[in-house]
Amino acid sequence: MLGVILNEKEVQEVEYMLKREMEELLLDLSDPRIDDVVKRAMEEKYQIVFKIYKRFVPPKETMKYVLNKRSTQ
Repeated sequence: MLGVILNEKEVQEVEYMLKREMEELLLDLSDPRIDDVVKRAMEEKYQIVFKIYKRFVPPKETMKYVLNKRSTQ
């Protein structure tokens, strides 16, 4: 386990970067041209990024980024 101290501006930047990464992954997951094996790896990455994101924002904020399996297939 690692710890880090961030000021408010840095926290906002991390939140922004995590949101952007999740949005990119969601967009790519909905692309029918991407192979299923690659999509599974992307879903694993999404879950990792989402878990990090959950540590920075209130629970209500996380609801819009919950990965819905039906929307990615």
